[in-house]
Amino acid sequence: MGLAKLHARALRGVSAPEVVVEVHVANGLPSFSIVGLPDIEVKESRDRVRSAIQMSGFDFPARRITVNLAPADLPKDSGRYDLAIALGVLIASGLIKCKIDINQFEFAGELALDGALRHIHGSLAIAYNATKSDRAFILPKSSAIEASLVDGVRIFAVENLNQVVRLLTKEEDLEPYFNLNTNIDILDEDGLDFSQVKGQIGVKRAIEIAASGRHSILMVGNPGCGKSMLAKRMGGILPLLSMDEAIETASLYSLSNSFKLSQWRKVPFRQPHHSSSSVAVVGGGSNPKPGEISLAHNGVLFLDEVPEFDRKVLEVLREPLETKKINIARASQKVEFPADFQLIAAMNPCPCGNKGHPQNICRCTPEQVFRYTGKLSAPLLDRIDMVVQIPQVKPEDLQLMPTGESTKEIKDRVILARKLQLQRQNKLNYELNNQEIEEYCELDTKAKTLLVQISDKMGLSARSYYRLIRVARTVADLVGKDYITSEHIAQSAQYKRIF
Repeated sequence: MGLAKLHARALRGVSAPEVVVEVHVANGLPSFSIVGLPDIEVKESRDRVRSAIQMSGFDFPARRITVNLAPADLPKDSGRYDLAIALGVLIASGLIKCKIDINQFEFAGELALDGALRHIHGSLAIAYNATKSDRAFILPKSSAIEASLVDGVRIFAVENLNQVVRLLTKEEDLEPYFNLNTNIDILDEDGLDFSQVKGQIGVKRAIEIAASGRHSILMVGNPGCGKSMLAKRMGGILPLLSMDEAIETASLYSLSNSFKLSQWRKVPFRQPHHSSSSVAVVGGGSNPKPGEISLAHNGVLFLDEVPEFDRKVLEVLREPLETKKINIARASQKVEFPADFQLIAAMNPCPCGNKGHPQNICRCTPEQVFRYTGKLSAPLLDRIDMVVQIPQVKPEDLQLMPTGESTKEIKDRVILARKLQLQRQNKLNYELNNQEIEEYCELDTKAKTLLVQISDKMGLSARSYYRLIRVARTVADLVGKDYITSEHIAQSAQYKRIF
């Protein structure tokens, strides 16, 4: 009889709780059972492990094999436990003798029938959550590339089961996988520049303010006025993610198996179609996975034609816009995903899109317009910092208008404004709570008087009142002012007009 204990990790949302893989080999009728709340993918590892061990040159023990994945009340999914189970069978049955302490390592990898190791999803999330552990990770080579982005974690990249056996028996030495953080060239290849957008100076100014303070913004305008064109260039004026932000964002992409090394440290830009379900946008499933709002974490979520989205999808955005996270509850588990995104939305002024157009005639009835704009509820609009009306540019004016500012010129001002915010309050303006607004957003006498007048006239809620001050603080930062003047309040107030 023999017993082996190895360390692995599960995935539960963005957390990666530790799992102990216990393998017991005893005399009795040949059997192979796995306990510890495994799902179908884990149960199927019995056949993969058996074939991989045999194809690696070992005799599979014809004995009673019991595998326990502890803790027993934590659901286990995917094939990432294959490698740990196979090694446990080899060690517990005496087929190999480990010459190094097995407790120094954690294992993750799905086995092919020939003993090769396949890519697993979530390797970066696992490494990110295990930085406090003193153990090294043994991972498939394709997954080690992701995991090596996390500083402070030793990664050993292997290609097959035999290579892991030689490592544990000291027949082969492996060097830890190099860290990729300083070896990635970050290139901007999308070719999108604000200089390509002629006119719309006022709208560009609004987008610059939104980018500087990371405020949410709703653009309203006729079809073809440039709403989508402007929104898609938003990412170009945003600074690169910090290392912590990049790892946190990449972990979410790793969970959804959509991580690409070419996107490292770039601001995420997600644009779900208006036919997307609530699960696709918010996240969920029997084994919850992050949705679009989490994949836009630390980046931009662009909702084009926002009234066409299902009402339930839009209403579910209210909570993450406030809390910056989303909680998904299922019968067997409850997970939490971060969802700190900047909302950029665009819509037409009416169903046909011609309301307010200088040439085309709108044939929508007032009732139709009311139903169309009413798809955005008052509580949701209350959580949007800025509403911008986009005018229609005439074709003859497009030929005469000069090229506007480049993305680089706008980006330099955005970075400078954000630097001022971080120096003053160690966070961006959109994150300021009410108490911090009182502390860091100093208003002069005229600004206070004007703010009260605007609040009374527009009937602003307490939430909108403080959001107006946040935007005014960003306007002041863009011109390098230490305090907020009436001009800044007035400019901020013009972005609170609804339709």
